[in-house]
Amino acid sequence: MPVLSLADVYRARRRIEGRVTRTPLLASASLSRIACTEVYLKLESMQPTGSFKLRGATNALAGLAERGIMKVVTASTGNHGRAVAYAARSLGMEATVCMSVLVPKNKVDAVNALGARVVTEGRSQDEAQVQALRLAREEGLAFVPPFDDLNVIAGQATIGLEIMEALPDTASIVVPLSGGGLFSGVAFAAKRIRADVAMIGVTMERGAAMHASLAAGRPVLVNEVETLADSLGGGIGLDNKHTFALTQDLADSVVLLDEVSIARGIVHAYREERLVVEGAAAVGIAALLDGRIDRADLMHGPVVLVISGANIDIGLHRRLIQEA
Repeated sequence: MPVLSLADVYRARRRIEGRVTRTPLLASASLSRIACTEVYLKLESMQPTGSFKLRGATNALAGLAERGIMKVVTASTGNHGRAVAYAARSLGMEATVCMSVLVPKNKVDAVNALGARVVTEGRSQDEAQVQALRLAREEGLAFVPPFDDLNVIAGQATIGLEIMEALPDTASIVVPLSGGGLFSGVAFAAKRIRADVAMIGVTMERGAAMHASLAAGRPVLVNEVETLADSLGGGIGLDNKHTFALTQDLADSVVLLDEVSIARGIVHAYREERLVVEGAAAVGIAALLDGRIDRADLMHGPVVLVISGANIDIGLHRRLIQEA
């Protein structure tokens, strides 16, 4: 299996510079009081596409463009597709995005608005990916994986670089966990800079493929169901090449949350942090609010929560705030 290197991460940073935002790392007074330690928010929700996914997509597409490959296809639960569409437009490339019927309409509309061709197929991320791979074969398109790709992982890893540069004494980093591209990238960079950083993955109870795979010791299939953390849905692929092994090696702990907790995280982000975030981005906040982060990790020094995205349906967001 090809090995990711820190040089790959620095190369990714050079590639994406000027095309993505170096996002703020802001102290949270409310969460610091609750956790009894310094808590910081890494606001990937402030990327132009509203999600961290822009980093990996831009690095992957820029690498393809360097080789003269200008037509791509991907499968996505929404944010990766939006990122691929945005990066393709900025690089003068053509993009096709395959998504399942479970992807929220606001995310489908956002991809359409960026000029990508959208293909809706199946009731899961896995079924959408089958369609994407078929189109890649039939139309000669380059397939850009949503997470299980070294260039995508290296792009997400630039978040880890920025965290450790801005806050060298970071003791713990809490990261939303899905297919593992974000988690393994951030963990790889952070632990190469400071080996004792605790890496904590957080995901939902409903259809958590990476958590189930870690428990089984191998990639496994799970049923994809609706959840407030829709960006964390989908499988990791039975033929997973990179993210399963990296996550297995780098994760110090994984936390599962129910839907009530995720909703509480979304509401707290809005009321206390003045942030509109999607369910996947709220899981770190929710884990702290629920006391699910080990006290030993909290007592070692500053904690950073990666706030992964802002692309929540505004009607859903309004309802959660009103019902809280």
